[in-house]
Amino acid sequence: MSASTIGAINLLPEHEKREIYRRIVPIELLERFKLTPYLTDIQGRSLLKFKYQPGNTSVEMSLYHKHGARDPILYGHLSDTMHGQIHILLYVLNDPASPRFDVDIMPDGQPTKFGTSQRNIEAERDALNFGLAPGQIHRGLGMLPAATAAFEHFVADLGHDMYFAEPLYYHNAIIFERYGFAYQTGKKLMEGIQAKFTRDTDFIQKLDNSSVFRQTEAQQSLRLRSWAIHDGILGEPFTNVTMYKRVGKSAGINTGEGCHW
Repeated sequence: MSASTIGAINLLPEHEKREIYRRIVPIELLERFKLTPYLTDIQGRSLLKFKYQPGNTSVEMSLYHKHGARDPILYGHLSDTMHGQIHILLYVLNDPASPRFDVDIMPDGQPTKFGTSQRNIEAERDALNFGLAPGQIHRGLGMLPAATAAFEHFVADLGHDMYFAEPLYYHNAIIFERYGFAYQTGKKLMEGIQAKFTRDTDFIQKLDNSSVFRQTEAQQSLRLRSWAIHDGILGEPFTNVTMYKRVGKSAGINTGEGCHW
């Protein structure tokens, strides 16, 4: 493959861009939703949508299980780092058969950027009670191992031996750890969070069940910790965490030891 960056891929003819980017989609996802390798429906309408521009160093891709579906089953936002390596800004797998929770929009339709710019509290409360983590509008598909394998093949095909990811929430960082990621920045923050939830008595007292987002059980639950952090229990937003993964290798990091989902 001649192109090695998102920017270079975006300069290619349309059919070549599409051919390269669709390699990110795991075969298991096609099989689950009975999609053709060409990612079109029986009427020939494309189920794979892109946002990219020649000269731009990022791409957004959305794969739908059927034409006209509101939410994609796979959404990825990728960019180049300043050194030309692949950076995952956001990667989502949605189960379209599960209930939708409008954590991404306010009641008047304004976007929330998945709760990072403003919060639809009622929708978030319902999502939490359903068992979801911050930012989830649907239940996941349970296909992250297959998705990770497909993405690493994509990265390797571009000639890279590592790639980067930006965890939007605390639980994302822990999940990335368990899939072998290490920290470029943010490891001290993650270790500090673990210490607060396990050893800081004053902090633990904030988990007083005063709201559904600050449950006592958050001490041992990664998901509930993430909700408490999203609710501002740290006194600062969860930001400035960047992780990286070497293709086919695991860093063996675990900053959430002793914690279940």
